[in-house]
Amino acid sequence: MDKLRLFVWRPHTTIILIVGLVLILVGLVVSFTISTFKPTTEVRLGSGAYSLWLADTDPTRIQGLSGVEKLRPNGGLLMAFDHNSTHGIWMKDMKFPLDIIWLDSNKKVVYIVKNAPVEDPVQTIYTPKDTARYVLELPAGSVNEAGIKTGDIADFEMDVQ
Repeated sequence: MDKLRLFVWRPHTTIILIVGLVLILVGLVVSFTISTFKPTTEVRLGSGAYSLWLADTDPTRIQGLSGVEKLRPNGGLLMAFDHNSTHGIWMKDMKFPLDIIWLDSNKKVVYIVKNAPVEDPVQTIYTPKDTARYVLELPAGSVNEAGIKTGDIADFEMDVQ
Protein backbone atom coordinates (compact mmCIF):
# COMPACT_ATOMS: atom_id res chain seq x y z
CA MET A 1 0.00 0.00 0.00
CA ASP A 2 2.91 2.41 0.71
CA LYS A 3 4.22 1.92 -2.83
CA LEU A 4 0.91 3.12 -4.28
CA ARG A 5 1.03 6.36 -2.22
CA LEU A 6 4.14 7.44 -4.16
CA PHE A 7 2.06 7.86 -7.33
CA VAL A 8 -0.91 9.72 -5.85
CA TRP A 9 -1.52 13.15 -7.35
CA ARG A 10 -1.23 15.72 -4.58
CA PRO A 11 -2.31 19.40 -4.57
CA HIS A 12 1.27 20.63 -4.25
CA THR A 13 2.20 18.59 -7.36
CA THR A 14 -0.31 20.63 -9.37
CA ILE A 15 1.17 23.89 -8.08
CA ILE A 16 4.71 22.75 -8.93
CA LEU A 17 3.58 21.74 -12.42
CA ILE A 18 1.81 25.07 -13.05
CA VAL A 19 4.77 27.13 -11.76
CA GLY A 20 7.15 25.10 -13.94
CA LEU A 21 5.03 25.65 -17.05
CA VAL A 22 4.76 29.39 -16.34
CA LEU A 23 8.56 29.64 -15.94
CA ILE A 24 9.09 27.82 -19.24
CA LEU A 25 6.60 30.13 -20.98
CA VAL A 26 8.25 33.26 -19.55
CA GLY A 27 11.66 31.97 -20.67
CA LEU A 28 10.38 31.40 -24.20
CA VAL A 29 8.84 34.89 -24.39
CA VAL A 30 12.04 36.55 -23.12
CA SER A 31 14.17 34.54 -25.56
CA PHE A 32 11.88 35.47 -28.48
CA THR A 33 11.90 39.14 -27.49
CA ILE A 34 15.69 39.31 -27.23
CA SER A 35 16.21 37.58 -30.59
CA THR A 36 13.50 39.50 -32.46
CA PHE A 37 13.54 43.05 -31.17
CA LYS A 38 16.82 44.76 -31.87
CA PRO A 39 17.66 48.31 -30.80
CA THR A 40 16.68 50.83 -33.45
CA THR A 41 17.38 54.44 -34.25
CA GLU A 42 15.57 56.90 -36.49
CA VAL A 43 17.62 58.27 -39.39
CA ARG A 44 16.68 61.03 -41.85
CA LEU A 45 18.67 61.30 -45.04
CA GLY A 46 17.69 62.96 -48.31
CA SER A 47 13.90 62.87 -48.40
CA GLY A 48 13.84 59.50 -46.59
CA ALA A 49 13.07 58.60 -42.99
CA TYR A 50 14.29 55.21 -41.81
CA SER A 51 13.93 53.07 -38.70
CA LEU A 52 17.24 51.22 -38.63
CA TRP A 53 18.56 48.44 -36.47
CA LEU A 54 21.66 49.55 -34.63
CA ALA A 55 24.92 47.59 -34.89
CA ASP A 56 27.49 49.18 -32.59
CA THR A 57 29.51 46.16 -31.44
CA ASP A 58 31.86 43.92 -33.42
CA PRO A 59 29.50 40.88 -33.30
CA THR A 60 26.46 42.90 -34.46
CA ARG A 61 28.45 44.63 -37.22
CA ILE A 62 29.89 41.30 -38.41
CA GLN A 63 26.39 39.77 -38.46
CA GLY A 64 24.94 42.82 -40.20
CA LEU A 65 21.83 41.89 -42.17
CA SER A 66 23.14 38.41 -43.05
CA GLY A 67 20.35 35.87 -42.91
CA VAL A 68 17.55 38.46 -42.66
CA GLU A 69 14.74 37.36 -44.99
CA LYS A 70 13.44 40.83 -45.90
CA LEU A 71 13.30 44.44 -44.72
CA ARG A 72 10.49 46.90 -44.33
CA PRO A 73 10.69 49.60 -47.04
CA ASN A 74 12.04 52.07 -44.44
CA GLY A 75 14.11 49.49 -42.58
CA GLY A 76 17.79 48.67 -42.64
CA LEU A 77 20.91 48.79 -40.51
CA LEU A 78 23.09 51.54 -39.08
CA MET A 79 26.60 50.37 -38.29
CA ALA A 80 28.37 52.69 -35.87
CA PHE A 81 32.13 52.33 -35.48
CA ASP A 82 34.26 53.85 -32.73
CA HIS A 83 36.82 55.21 -35.23
CA ASN A 84 37.08 56.52 -38.77
CA SER A 85 38.36 54.06 -41.35
CA THR A 86 37.58 52.62 -44.76
CA HIS A 87 35.20 50.04 -43.28
CA GLY A 88 34.63 47.27 -45.82
CA ILE A 89 31.18 45.74 -46.30
CA TRP A 90 30.42 42.41 -47.93
CA MET A 91 27.15 40.70 -48.81
CA LYS A 92 27.75 37.36 -47.08
CA ASP A 93 24.53 35.36 -46.64
CA MET A 94 22.40 38.27 -47.92
CA LYS A 95 18.96 37.45 -49.29
CA PHE A 96 18.30 40.77 -51.09
CA PRO A 97 20.31 43.61 -52.68
CA LEU A 98 21.22 46.73 -50.70
CA ASP A 99 22.16 50.36 -51.09
CA ILE A 100 25.21 50.98 -48.87
CA ILE A 101 26.02 54.49 -47.65
CA TRP A 102 29.15 55.53 -45.75
CA LEU A 103 29.02 58.62 -43.50
CA ASP A 104 31.92 60.45 -41.89
CA SER A 105 32.02 61.47 -38.21
CA ASN A 106 29.95 64.57 -39.09
CA LYS A 107 27.30 62.26 -40.63
CA LYS A 108 28.07 63.53 -44.12
CA VAL A 109 27.67 61.04 -46.99
CA VAL A 110 31.17 60.25 -48.31
CA TYR A 111 30.49 57.21 -50.49
CA ILE A 112 27.53 55.27 -51.93
CA VAL A 113 27.14 51.83 -53.49
CA LYS A 114 23.76 51.36 -55.16
CA ASN A 115 22.08 47.99 -55.58
CA ALA A 116 24.85 45.78 -54.17
CA PRO A 117 23.82 42.28 -55.27
CA VAL A 118 23.44 39.31 -52.96
CA GLU A 119 26.64 37.40 -52.27
CA ASP A 120 28.40 36.29 -55.40
CA PRO A 121 31.11 33.63 -55.68
CA VAL A 122 33.82 36.32 -55.64
CA GLN A 123 32.62 37.74 -52.29
CA THR A 124 33.16 41.38 -53.23
CA ILE A 125 34.09 43.72 -50.38
CA TYR A 126 32.74 47.24 -50.89
CA THR A 127 35.07 49.88 -49.49
CA PRO A 128 34.66 53.66 -49.52
CA LYS A 129 37.25 55.96 -51.08
CA ASP A 130 37.28 58.17 -47.96
CA THR A 131 37.23 57.25 -44.29
CA ALA A 132 33.87 56.84 -42.59
CA ARG A 133 32.47 56.41 -39.10
CA TYR A 134 28.99 55.06 -39.94
CA VAL A 135 27.58 52.75 -42.58
CA LEU A 136 23.90 52.59 -43.56
CA GLU A 137 22.49 49.50 -45.25
CA LEU A 138 19.13 50.25 -46.89
CA PRO A 139 16.90 48.30 -49.29
CA ALA A 140 18.13 48.61 -52.88
CA GLY A 141 16.56 51.62 -54.58
CA SER A 142 16.42 53.73 -51.40
CA VAL A 143 19.21 56.05 -52.57
CA ASN A 144 17.37 56.91 -55.80
CA GLU A 145 13.94 57.13 -54.10
CA ALA A 146 15.16 59.56 -51.42
CA GLY A 147 17.52 61.47 -53.72
CA ILE A 148 20.51 60.71 -51.49
CA LYS A 149 23.85 61.97 -52.81
CA THR A 150 27.43 62.45 -51.67
CA GLY A 151 27.68 65.49 -49.39
CA ASP A 152 24.19 65.09 -47.86
CA ILE A 153 24.03 65.17 -44.06
CA ALA A 154 22.16 62.45 -42.16
CA ASP A 155 20.17 63.31 -39.06
CA PHE A 156 20.19 60.81 -36.18
CA GLU A 157 21.10 60.63 -32.52
CA MET A 158 24.19 58.56 -31.83
CA ASP A 159 26.92 58.99 -29.27
CA VAL A 160 29.86 56.83 -30.27
CA GLN A 161 33.05 57.65 -28.40
